[in-house]
Amino acid sequence: MKRSLYALFICIGLSATVLLAAQRVNATLGESVASIESDRHVLSAVQRAETVHDSFTVQEIESGSTTVREYISPSGVVFGVAWNGLVHPDLSQLLGSYADEYHEAFLRVPHNRGRSRLQVKTNRVVVQQWGHMRNLQGRAYVPSLIPPGVSVDDIR
Repeated sequence: MKRSLYALFICIGLSATVLLAAQRVNATLGESVASIESDRHVLSAVQRAETVHDSFTVQEIESGSTTVREYISPSGVVFGVAWNGLVHPDLSQLLGSYADEYHEAFLRVPHNRGRSRLQVKTNRVVVQQWGHMRNLQGRAYVPSLIPPGVSVDDIR
């Protein structure tokens, strides 16, 4: 009986730890500006620049191989992310709560060998990737979160 109870407590503790860790990692797209710090940490990046525009702000973080720009609405929500570099960044981190939806849609997109452009579009998020070796680029955005007066082309 004691052994079963002990095993139950261990399972509950491990489950709670996994859930808390997963919550910490899921941030960014659709989340508050505070999630950028989580991205910076997970991507082992440093904050580079912040550019203020009329309808949005861009915060740039850079790791050794990739630069990521996060687009923030006046209400403080990340509505878009763009990147360029030697490798594509961890999209699970950057897409946050949209990651599972993206991964499911990604599996349904036909993949042609040698194709340099890929677009995955779901009901809530759009992810585009393009480029060539040593110059990989991409962007992800939530159309419903883009502020008035901001074009998708501003996310670059």
